[in-house]
Amino acid sequence: MSPVLPLLIALFLREGYASSFTLQPEDRVVVAGHPVTLSCAVAGYHGIVLWTKDGLGLGVEKQLPGFPRYSIVGDHAAGEYSLRIEKAELIDDAVYECQATHAALRSQPARLTVLIPPDNPIISSGPIVSLKVGDSLNLTCRADNAKPAAVITWIRDGEPLKGATYIKRLLKDGKRESIISSLHIPPSEIENGQRIICRAKNAAVPEGREAEVTVDIQHPPLVNLTVEPQPVLEGSTVRFRCSAKANPAVSLYRWAKGGQLLRGVLGETYETVVDYTFFTEPVSCAVSNPLGSTNISRTVDVYFGPRLTSEPQSLAVDLGSSAIFNCAWTGNPSLTIVWMKRGSGVVLSNDNVMTLKAVAQEDAGKYVCRAVVPRVGAGEREVSLTVNGPPIISSTQMQHALQGKKGQIKCFIRSTPPPDRIAWSWKENVLESGTSGRYTVETVSMEEGVISTLTISNIVRADFQTIYNCTAWNSFGSDTEIIRLKEQEALSLAVVIGVAVGAGVAFVVVLATITVICCSRSQRNGKGEVSAKNDIRVEIVHKDHNGTQQPGEQTIKNVMIDRGEFDQDPVLKQLEVLKEEEKEYQHIKDPTNGYYSVRTFPDLRPAGNTATVGCPPDQRPNVKQRVPTGMSFSTLYTQLSAANRMYEYGQRFVLGNGSSSIELCEREYQRGSMSDSNSFLDNQCNSSVSSNSKQDSSVQFDEASKASASSHYSHSSSQNSDLTRPLQRRMQTHV
Repeated sequence: MSPVLPLLIALFLREGYASSFTLQPEDRVVVAGHPVTLSCAVAGYHGIVLWTKDGLGLGVEKQLPGFPRYSIVGDHAAGEYSLRIEKAELIDDAVYECQATHAALRSQPARLTVLIPPDNPIISSGPIVSLKVGDSLNLTCRADNAKPAAVITWIRDGEPLKGATYIKRLLKDGKRESIISSLHIPPSEIENGQRIICRAKNAAVPEGREAEVTVDIQHPPLVNLTVEPQPVLEGSTVRFRCSAKANPAVSLYRWAKGGQLLRGVLGETYETVVDYTFFTEPVSCAVSNPLGSTNISRTVDVYFGPRLTSEPQSLAVDLGSSAIFNCAWTGNPSLTIVWMKRGSGVVLSNDNVMTLKAVAQEDAGKYVCRAVVPRVGAGEREVSLTVNGPPIISSTQMQHALQGKKGQIKCFIRSTPPPDRIAWSWKENVLESGTSGRYTVETVSMEEGVISTLTISNIVRADFQTIYNCTAWNSFGSDTEIIRLKEQEALSLAVVIGVAVGAGVAFVVVLATITVICCSRSQRNGKGEVSAKNDIRVEIVHKDHNGTQQPGEQTIKNVMIDRGEFDQDPVLKQLEVLKEEEKEYQHIKDPTNGYYSVRTFPDLRPAGNTATVGCPPDQRPNVKQRVPTGMSFSTLYTQLSAANRMYEYGQRFVLGNGSSSIELCEREYQRGSMSDSNSFLDNQCNSSVSSNSKQDSSVQFDEASKASASSHYSHSSSQNSDLTRPLQRRMQTHV
């Protein structure tokens, strides 16, 4: 044996016995792409160190050939032989050992685990998921190539969603895995625009990796139709606005009213003037997009007066049956319906339907269906009710005719149906139409009924004692009216002439009155007399019989009567004044019996041109002959034919004692008490006006006429001087 071999064995035994691991590799976890170092240190060893990977030696050099990312690092002199791996990869995932070959030392195996983060998760149909309204949302998210397999979490609005399912799949390398997660969301939990996140994580990426989708819920237009203003009166302008939300966007607007397309109206607004039809015919707005169309409509709260929707019909019914009228109105606000009979204020019904039960003939006529919308308007319709029944005759039972003339008796017949027969009967005679002797029957139809006329020629007295019978028949019965004929008194020629003459006399009297007032005003103005506005001046004048009294001898007394007291008791106050004047001047011999001239203040006189007694002849207007208004026609004719007679009248009041014959006569005519006193008219009135006119325009009387007048006045004053009668204005007579 060679002496060297034993020496080597002894050296080996000595070296191995002295070396040991001071640092052995341990299990490590590294994320792919990151460096990792497996530690190994052998104390007292200066030989070769070998790293193995899954039992395969990597080499003994510092830079391991074939493994560019691998290197042995550390202070070899100190026995450090650590394995460093740069940018760890999946292939680095293995079991590693550190071996000191010269010392026959092997470290404990160390497991190097390389973590692979998942690829970025992917959500199918992302990043925008479009749904139709009402559809469920189904999402799928996958995370591949992870080691270990990724964990997927679904998140919405920061909150994790539950109910997802998972499927894992191991890849061919046996180390990496893929995971697929599915999520179902019902329609009720989906909102448009929501963001849903899929988060995938494992140990390599604890924070995880995310993907998200946005929910896009597509739907037909959601439409809101508004009308402004409301309520509104008929004839006002309103604006319709059609607001729509749609996904996809709106592509078309269409407007219609009552189902009829409104051409030319585009866009989301429609402005128009409304009438009553907008209350019942809605305006609609149809909005379209690629997914469909939405139509919405609105009526307008239009205030309008009553409009008839069911026309009432006139009826003809039989006596005793029922009549049913129907009348329907529409209006806004709510209306009130009233049924009444024309000419009556009684409300028969407030419903659309009016029923008249057991109608009588007096129920026939016009009926009104009236509808009222408060503060807006009213309307009405009229219908006729015709009651079929027996004829009804309405005629004057006493009719008039002139003897010796043609006379007519009329019979008015209301009948529905029209009368089949109309007959006149008197004594033993019956006549329905045509002529028989002195009698003729004529029938005329009118809207209101039928008029049958019996004409009698050359009326004789016996006709006034005859009873005439007018009878009418129809299919429902008959009616009869008894008529008598009464003789009509003819107006005498004297009455006709008297009326005409009376009218003429009245005109002349009025004209003369105006003339006297005007002249009286002129005389006062000449004398410089002024009457207070609240007084009446009474002037009493006495003149000599022969008219020879000098102007200076004429006595005039003016009596002022306060108007206020006069109004309270006018007759009594003037009587007292005149009686006092009569006592004071009764010693004076006045052949004219005096005359009283009553003047009132100007604003109470009648207007017009005036001229009166006392005016100079050249100032007097041309006035037609005047006659007393109270004279009978015979006396009137006599005086109108008398020659050289002139009657002039001034205003005056007939009061108290001492009146002249002319005054008494004229008063009796005015009161109408002389109509039966012809002898007095002939003896007194005619004698009082028979003398000729004098230059001083005074009236001359003899003692006999004065005594006669006084006697007559005392006889008639008790029955004619009624102090309660209104004060009468009279005319002063001058001859």
